[in-house]
Amino acid sequence: MMEKTAITISVNGPVVGAKNMTGFKVREMVMVGEKKLLGEVISLDGDTGTIQVYEETEGLKSGENVYSTGNPLSLTLGPGMIGNVFDGIQRPLEAIEKISGGFIAEGIGLLSLDKEKLWDVTILVSEDDYVESGEIYATVQETSLIVHKLLIPPGVSGNLKDVKPSGQYTIDEVVATVSCSDRMYPLKLHQVWPVREARPVKERMAIDRLLITGQRVLDIFFPIAKGGTAALPGGFGTGKTMTQHQLAKWSDADIIVYIGCGERGNEITEVLEDFPKLIDPRSGKPLMERTILIANTSNMPVAAREASIYTGITMAEYFRDMGYHVAIMADSTSRWAEALREISGRLEEMPAEEGYPAYLPSRLAQFYERAGFVRSLSGVEGSVTIIGAVSPPGGDFSEPVTENTKRFVNAFLALDRKLAYARHYPAIGYLTSYSGYSKSLRNWYYENVSEDVLEIREKMLFILHEEEKLNSIVQLVGEDVLPDDQRLTLEIAKVIKRGFLQQNAMHKDDTFVPILKQYEMLKVIYHLHTRALAAVKANLPLSEIRNPEIFDEVIKMKYTVPNEDLSLIDDLHYRIDSYFDELATRYASITEVI
Repeated sequence: MMEKTAITISVNGPVVGAKNMTGFKVREMVMVGEKKLLGEVISLDGDTGTIQVYEETEGLKSGENVYSTGNPLSLTLGPGMIGNVFDGIQRPLEAIEKISGGFIAEGIGLLSLDKEKLWDVTILVSEDDYVESGEIYATVQETSLIVHKLLIPPGVSGNLKDVKPSGQYTIDEVVATVSCSDRMYPLKLHQVWPVREARPVKERMAIDRLLITGQRVLDIFFPIAKGGTAALPGGFGTGKTMTQHQLAKWSDADIIVYIGCGERGNEITEVLEDFPKLIDPRSGKPLMERTILIANTSNMPVAAREASIYTGITMAEYFRDMGYHVAIMADSTSRWAEALREISGRLEEMPAEEGYPAYLPSRLAQFYERAGFVRSLSGVEGSVTIIGAVSPPGGDFSEPVTENTKRFVNAFLALDRKLAYARHYPAIGYLTSYSGYSKSLRNWYYENVSEDVLEIREKMLFILHEEEKLNSIVQLVGEDVLPDDQRLTLEIAKVIKRGFLQQNAMHKDDTFVPILKQYEMLKVIYHLHTRALAAVKANLPLSEIRNPEIFDEVIKMKYTVPNEDLSLIDDLHYRIDSYFDELATRYASITEVI
């Protein structure tokens, strides 16, 4: 029941001030003015409050009313979320288009899930059963890929009464009642949860499983763990959105939540056009059958952009509690931080570095700490993995959002402008990126790949770093002055970059590479380096060691070796050994003659 309060409003963009707000609470959701614009109380000082409005405030007049809802900004969590497209505060854009056309009408209200659609519900409980928080009491086949498990809300436990049979129900119908100690709690097909409050879990578990992406530079060199956090910083045109699209399509997460937070309208349009056409490679079904899209472009209200991040993470936690592994793609957290800066400026708060609010680090920490691998209240395992794109102006990684993000994520996947302009994708810089998950995933690699995969990875990274040092010398005095072993390092680094790190998203075998093929490919490159280095130490001529045919075969193996049949990898090992054995024999006989 909304309470009506007469106030005085002074308008300042998306933030309005109101007097006579005694009885309101901070973070309470309110309706502002006669148009019932959605807002949130963000500060109270005596009887004067400041309201963050999630809609355009043009036309709002002094003296209009504010209506209290008595609740914080909350989401309706239930069937109908998967495959839907929402704005930053969970209003379904397709439903809004039917009501008001191509623009979101002012005062349209807090629409959320379809309350008229009938769902086929399978009831899993019986009369007088005792249930606790987190238990599954019913299921709905939301899409052909996702079973929506209806959970007893946190803080609710007791005996069930008035349990209805399995059948078709809307999300607002009561299918059972929980007899708590002091009240009767109705169970509907949805629950409401405040977006700024993390959902409770039974236990936070160790992060020790790889989020398999099929991207070699990630799965082997800079891994992301399930339940982990990763930042994807890069300047304009370096491939942030493209990389996130690849991760959304190919990662082994069960559900994808894609948050278009403050990006340009044309980029979000591309996402909205492309995602419904994508086919999930694991099932052959449309990718949207396990995806939620949140679209909040740069020309939408700034306050809603700030809320969109919390909307996405709350949805992810809800599905995590069912036992799903969820991956969030936030594009981009820089625009979210800019929304914080704009709102802070309108509140006349003391700015910190580059005008961002002093609480920017704590807000970033609060967002990323909601990731994790957990045991839910019902005892099932689930995870939320957060992959946040960062858009530093001019590609300057020293700016506040990138620097503070680096403090709270364990995988820093820095996109390199030079690689992007050279059409080397994913353009993840192998010199500036890092992952803190390599050690925690060691046992996973041992059990699922090989015991020497991380050792080979370290040696390949060492070669890449050595190449960077040698390039500075080559630019000054040329390659000819280098000894043969260092010239070989330059050649092997080219093979690593072109044959392993560079990946073609348009090629059927290269867009996604199974983890075992990744390891076998890396092992071939390592074997080539080992045999070539031994030949250099045996004083064989480098012109013979750098055989173009052998090196090109190794580079092209990503195309020539099918993902389903790795037997050709053994042929490459044999070809390398045969060539260097023949080379050693030939020059040994020449030496004997001399």
